[in-house]
Amino acid sequence: MTRIRAAVCTAFDAPLQIEELDLRAPGAGEIEVTLEAVAICHSDISYATGAWGGALPAVYGHEAAGRVTALGEGISGLQTGDRVVVTLIRACGTCPTCASGRPTICIGDRDTTPVLTRPDGTEVMSAMFCGAFAEKVVVDQSQVVVLPDDMPPEAVCLLACGVITGIGAVINAGKMRPGDDVVVIGAGGVGLNAIQGAHIGGARRIVAVDMSEEKLDIARAFGATDGILATLDAPWEAAHTALGRGADVVAVTVGAIPAYEQAMRYLGWGGRMVMIGMPHSGAMATYEPVVPAFMGQEMIGSKMGDVVIQRDIPWMADLYRQGRLKLDELVSGRWRLDQINEAIADTMTGGARRNVILFDSH
Repeated sequence: MTRIRAAVCTAFDAPLQIEELDLRAPGAGEIEVTLEAVAICHSDISYATGAWGGALPAVYGHEAAGRVTALGEGISGLQTGDRVVVTLIRACGTCPTCASGRPTICIGDRDTTPVLTRPDGTEVMSAMFCGAFAEKVVVDQSQVVVLPDDMPPEAVCLLACGVITGIGAVINAGKMRPGDDVVVIGAGGVGLNAIQGAHIGGARRIVAVDMSEEKLDIARAFGATDGILATLDAPWEAAHTALGRGADVVAVTVGAIPAYEQAMRYLGWGGRMVMIGMPHSGAMATYEPVVPAFMGQEMIGSKMGDVVIQRDIPWMADLYRQGRLKLDELVSGRWRLDQINEAIADTMTGGARRNVILFDSH
């Protein structure tokens, strides 16, 4: 056992508590990573506020970077000292979904042996197979990718979730082709990366839709050709005017029901709506089925951008090192672990792109 500090959720919609916990040693197929940085994702906040339920006490955090500091049995291709990005994508590699190239929805068996405990022996949930609001994590080897040492940790950690989710949703799930027109609803952290994905993929025009004019200005800096305020009476009509037709791909990056109910209106014939943002459990949206049936449109769910991390993360890291993918510009604040509640509050204002906890900060 190793004693670490972690931010623990003890009650939904309450401040996280900094506690000392015991982290068990890595077992077969697992590694220990000493973290350098972890970003705060809206999914962490949704869990911490009780939007999706779950067991407590729990440590959230799933967008992390660090160094491998211990190896379990049977590990190959990794060694202590490696700089890695830590994701929540834990894949067995052999189940039907993994075998078909979709590890983000792996249905294989997962080890449920507790990773974290309090000194009194109480189990603490390591949420999303990560529990990265902590100084160290123990994760399955399938969850990490080795990245170059010259990348700063706050850039590396962003490749664990928001970046791959946004880019992958457009490129992988949305099957965007060069010359397609793309609408991205929501210009937050994931939305900006969906915009980057469309730009990198050669979209003809990229329309960002958001409630904030300031965010639309930022979206243009990330590759959007047009910005439309969602507060307009019929923002989809403005998008059709900007494009000259309906969009080929509409990426919904916010978990808001009004956004989902309006999204199909942006689509053209044969268009594809990619569903990324996750509303609270139980929230319902309404559609008129005759429209997508008649117009040959698709509604596609996308979890973590449908990425294969060993294929897609090195590609994105290389784009960053070439200056073609913006990562540094996504970081809007740097915080210490004991400032995590302030960082979460800042994220909830809606103005932050990504707030990052740095573990070497003093």
